[in-house]
Amino acid sequence: MGFGSIGHWVLVLVIVMLLFGTGKISGLMGDVAKGIKAFKKGMKDDDNSVSPPAGSV
Repeated sequence: MGFGSIGHWVLVLVIVMLLFGTGKISGLMGDVAKGIKAFKKGMKDDDNSVSPPAGSV
């Protein structure tokens, strides 16, 4: 059972599910998704707010 084998990852997944439960994992994934959306929105707002000076050329 090597590091990249499917059996290894199934075992890790089972242990994580036993430790944290499905509710905490789904809540954590929701928080991660909200963070990514907020980051993308912030990057988009920064791009819109930066404009080149009028007489720089």
